Amino acid sequence: MKTYAICPISDKRINEHVTRSNAFLTVLLLVSYILTANLFIIIFLLVDFLFRAIELPQYSILAITSKKFVQIFSLKPKFINAGTKIFAARIGLFFNVAILVSVLFGLNTLALSLVGVFGICAFLEAAFGFCVACQIYPFIYKLFYQSKLNVIK
Repeated sequence: MKTYAICPISDKRINEHVTRSNAFLTVLLLVSYILTANLFIIIFLLVDFLFRAIELPQYSILAITSKKFVQIFSLKPKFINAGTKIFAARIGLFFNVAILVSVLFGLNTLALSLVGVFGICAFLEAAFGFCVACQIYPFIYKLFYQSKLNVIK
């Protein structure tokens, strides 16, 4: 058991079934992008992840759809801390921005590579509940915040 793990904590809670459904829908959209190269899909994902990243999931079409799926399938709620999922949404937003910029600059191989990595991360969340963003959070924390904490001491 890891006793040194660092996780983003929030005072909000979220249904894990909704987050995994969000990830599944993200995978479907990313596969659709790979098959069609329709940039609207990436723009849609970018806006959707933006709403979740700034903690306005009530405007996220994927979150709304996922909640409906959970209701239709009568899945018993499994509430988890929302902090890790908000951080993951911010990472997803970063990926979508990077994909969009790559496509706009004609770096299609880079864009498809980013789509692949993003898709694998979303698949791991959807299929196994494994959050890759949560695994990289300690490194981001140390990079950006640990040095500031040492200055305060």
